[in-house]
Amino acid sequence: MDHHFRDSLNYLYSLQFFGIKLGLDNTRELLSRVGNPQEQLKIIHIAGTNGKGSTAAAIASIFQSAGISAGLFTSPHLHNFTERIRVDTLQISESEVVELIDELRPYAEELRATFFEFTTAMALLCFHRRGVQWAVLETGLGGRLDATNVVIPELCLVTPISFDHTSCLGNELSAIASEKAGIFKLGVPVISAYQPEEVSSVLEQHATELKVPLSQFGHDYHCQSEDDSFSLTGPGFLLEKLNPALVGRHQHCNLALAAAAALFLAECGVEIGLPQIRQGLEKVCWPGRLEWLPERILLDGAHNPAGAKKLATYLQQQNLKDVHLVVGCKADKQANELLSELLPFAEHVYATCPPVDAAVPVEELVDFVHGWGGRASGYANSVVAVQAALEGRSPGETVLVVGSLFLVAEIREHLLKNVDTLAITIDP
Repeated sequence: MDHHFRDSLNYLYSLQFFGIKLGLDNTRELLSRVGNPQEQLKIIHIAGTNGKGSTAAAIASIFQSAGISAGLFTSPHLHNFTERIRVDTLQISESEVVELIDELRPYAEELRATFFEFTTAMALLCFHRRGVQWAVLETGLGGRLDATNVVIPELCLVTPISFDHTSCLGNELSAIASEKAGIFKLGVPVISAYQPEEVSSVLEQHATELKVPLSQFGHDYHCQSEDDSFSLTGPGFLLEKLNPALVGRHQHCNLALAAAAALFLAECGVEIGLPQIRQGLEKVCWPGRLEWLPERILLDGAHNPAGAKKLATYLQQQNLKDVHLVVGCKADKQANELLSELLPFAEHVYATCPPVDAAVPVEELVDFVHGWGGRASGYANSVVAVQAALEGRSPGETVLVVGSLFLVAEIREHLLKNVDTLAITIDP
């Protein structure tokens, strides 16, 4: 790693000491200092609890297949900060990161900008400078007061909403949905994935208040899964037997949302056809999310109960039993609820700590598993934990790493030779 890049990242990460500020004033002012680049971009804005990254990556892949230049802003990254900001599906260079930080730093220091406010401004400035036609933005936390919500998009998307970040967003699903719906703008169309009825009613209420056309999964477009493929239908279109590289039926719903977004853009005159949508959906990949590595090692960044439930469904569909579960959770996550979904599939649990400031103590995870009558052991080091799982399993059994994307990244980096570059698409 170049020392200029390392020093720039050290400064950027130091902004995390300012914590999370839910509000838009700082981001607006920071962007105004560099000419409001967001005003020159056509934007797709995505909020939700799970599936934002996969949906955003799929849209970027469709744009690439259609020959349309697009920027992509997601968080967090898996291995390298440069993954957060991509142009035409490729992460930006370390030198470009240094240049953007150097340009924004004087203004950020004056405003005491947070890490996410700064990185949002970096992404928008980068996309404007690169001259992209479209930008795909994933919210960080919530929606209404998220730093990305300074933009006026062409289209808003809502991925499945469930419980997460309850200390900031509320303990009721309706309250969380209301925060996510805060990205809605007057007259800007919205497309939603499948939602529980309690969430749907909140989205519909916000859409009515803002005179927003709202399209919903199961009503305005439909997805039918069959084994590893799925078909997508809606008014005037049919895409049959799509075979995505992303595994798990829950990904079919995320990809269907991305396709519905692309079809909406096509109706608005953007040059995207059904063949480009098919190609984009079938070649996208999103590392660390239901990702199989050699020797039957499965990585999944599921970190909340809803994500664990989707993972459990996949394990059941694949008839995966006697799984050796390596798990570690951030302290603000619902670790017991997550474990409850996965323990029926676990032969042995290897509890460990993800590389974060505050993690659920290993002893708590072990005690919870023992309370279930399961087998568990604790490890302070995640690499030692996964090695123990690999040595403890019988031939043909699966090692599953879950609970935190930071844990997945650390173990993935240990297991793979080269993680310097991550593409969101598979080479054709």
